[in-house]
Amino acid sequence: MPPDQPLDELSLATEAHVKYIQSLDTKKDELDYWLTEHLRLNVSAVQILAMVNALDELETRGTGKAKVGKYIADLQDPKTGSFFGDEWGEEDTRFLYGALNALSLLGLLSVVDVDKAVAHVVSCANFDGGYGVTPGAESHSGQVFTCLAALSIAGRLDTVQHEKLGRWLSERQTPGGGLNGRPEKKEDVCYSWWVLSSLALIHLTHWIDRDALIGFILRSQDPENGGISDRPGDMVDVWHTCFGLAGLSLLGYPGMEAVDPVYCMPKATIDRLIRG
Repeated sequence: MPPDQPLDELSLATEAHVKYIQSLDTKKDELDYWLTEHLRLNVSAVQILAMVNALDELETRGTGKAKVGKYIADLQDPKTGSFFGDEWGEEDTRFLYGALNALSLLGLLSVVDVDKAVAHVVSCANFDGGYGVTPGAESHSGQVFTCLAALSIAGRLDTVQHEKLGRWLSERQTPGGGLNGRPEKKEDVCYSWWVLSSLALIHLTHWIDRDALIGFILRSQDPENGGISDRPGDMVDVWHTCFGLAGLSLLGYPGMEAVDPVYCMPKATIDRLIRG
């Protein structure tokens, strides 16, 4: 789509996007097929089971919720409170968020030291209000989301400097309407989720230009073949399609199902499992 096409001439190509996602199951010569076929992470598996209301299948056909919970709990670093991604020891806030995400969906937060995990997240806060991947690391929108979402699950958003962080996040919007991950970087559709969900968690989404962001996302879609790219004119992929649509949901775009800003899952699913 033309990068300067007016918003009132744009619309979401819903049917094309559905066909694009459906086509991934047959495109064995593309990376997206193999990612969806072989990338099986515990967090994603729990989320999928939750969305189809099948968590009980872990008891009847799987290893059981308790065993999954123990696997995740064993990845917590007893010294820092953070979590390893696997047995090899890579550690950062992405894994901490993923652990709390899955355990909360399973109703098993009690099997880990949540207070120590919260303390680790707080230690990753920076002078600008943002958060890094580890203590002392540069603030980045993706890490801000993982830290805020983890704190939300733990019920500790009171530790966040809301206004300072809100300023930093709102400054991520570029003249083209899109959002970037950190200063001096290009805008990217995926940050429509990382930045906007973070602003939603601190109730400051009104600090960015809603219409400008909607226009940027819609101009990044392929209206004929479906899918959304990182920015207008580039190739579409699953990653940006997912977070572009999730961003539109947070923006209240017509016809979109409400998404939960903590889990990036349907709000109805989270309400049923956790907030119901």
